[in-house]
Amino acid sequence: MKARQYTTRAVTSTRFFCLIALLALAIASGTTPVGAHEIPADVTVRAFVKPESDLLRVLVRVPLEALRDVIIPLRGDVFLELPQAEEAARVGADLWIAGGTQAFEGETDLGRPRLAAVRLTLPGDGAFVSWEQALAHLSAPPIDPADNVVWTQAQVDVLLEFPITNADAHFALETEFALLGLRTQSVIQFLTVDGPPRVFQFIGDAGRLHLDPRWHQAARRFVVSGIEHILIGTDHLLFLLCLVVPFRRVRSLVLIVTAFTVAHSITLVAAASGWVPQGLWFPPFIETLIAASIVWMAFENIVGATSVRRRWVLTAMFGLVHGFGFAFVLGDSLQFGGRHTATSLAAFNIGVELGQLLVLAVALPCLWALFRYVVPERIGGILISAVVAHQAWHWMMERSTDLMAHDAPWPATFGWVWLLRGVIVLWIAGGVIWWLRTKAAHRS
Repeated sequence: MKARQYTTRAVTSTRFFCLIALLALAIASGTTPVGAHEIPADVTVRAFVKPESDLLRVLVRVPLEALRDVIIPLRGDVFLELPQAEEAARVGADLWIAGGTQAFEGETDLGRPRLAAVRLTLPGDGAFVSWEQALAHLSAPPIDPADNVVWTQAQVDVLLEFPITNADAHFALETEFALLGLRTQSVIQFLTVDGPPRVFQFIGDAGRLHLDPRWHQAARRFVVSGIEHILIGTDHLLFLLCLVVPFRRVRSLVLIVTAFTVAHSITLVAAASGWVPQGLWFPPFIETLIAASIVWMAFENIVGATSVRRRWVLTAMFGLVHGFGFAFVLGDSLQFGGRHTATSLAAFNIGVELGQLLVLAVALPCLWALFRYVVPERIGGILISAVVAHQAWHWMMERSTDLMAHDAPWPATFGWVWLLRGVIVLWIAGGVIWWLRTKAAHRS
């Protein structure tokens, strides 16, 4: 621990003296230094990861403007002052790339990487298309100081090296590249020792990214993902609330929740297998249907839910739609499961069910207390369902408008949207008429 503290202090001192030296050079040469600048809006980080006999080598390319809090010598506020800018790039690479990359061999933290090489590169350079070309580019002559390189267009190539004991081990990375921009996209290519490369592409940070995950690592990741998706998915939470407001007995809940689980599992697997339309219109179409399912269930609660059998049949029908919604979230994440696609799908489903159970464990006691001490059950159910229906109706209108902006085949989109709106309006009107006639019959 003490050795690591001393190392951290030494690195901090080195950074400080480098910054002072760069500032002195900038003042002496009459150039304009650029200090802390704004966070870039969009940043793309590309990386190769390659295990060798005793090293795990990580080659990263980032925009120079993403390396903030570094004094960059400039000419005329626009062009890089070379070669002084090379040293600024090294300081920034040490701060943001070496300091923001953590590697693991199995469960062993490999510590802070060695900053093996740093190189400024011209905009539009094509060397980063393969490991061999990118590595060779690091040894190429530096940029000619006479070149006018706009500093906001320059790229930085960084080579990190971690000492390892076995090149065939299971490796993982944790990065903090999301801090480099307001929206950071990372494209990481893992070059295996004896197999095809694996490519990971994600927005922000991916947590601990297992480059060749074992089945239990994939399962753990997707169980957590399923739970998180339920807990942050407002539309799925409201649909679940509408399901249980009128039916809170254990037997009824088991039938209804099981119907929803089986139904969304079917379409989730179908979507993950590619058995769905690939057009851009399909996601907003499904999102519109999800909102419509919430409206339908909410108004059914208002006019009076009929029977458990009718409810679980409708739940199964709408569960097929919600399964596609789950699949849209899962689609971009399956890459993190490696070769364990089936395990990842099953784990995500388990996570969704655990998330639902957590929600029910909180919602049911709250509903019981609300209907016992605050408001009568029938009135409370109507009020809750009315609020949910109001929100879901706005979602449905917004999503259907987004859907109509896409070029799609006729009855699959536009016709179905208007038909769906018309059916819901007629169903609401019919429910209101039925309710009024029932009240009139009771009075007479």
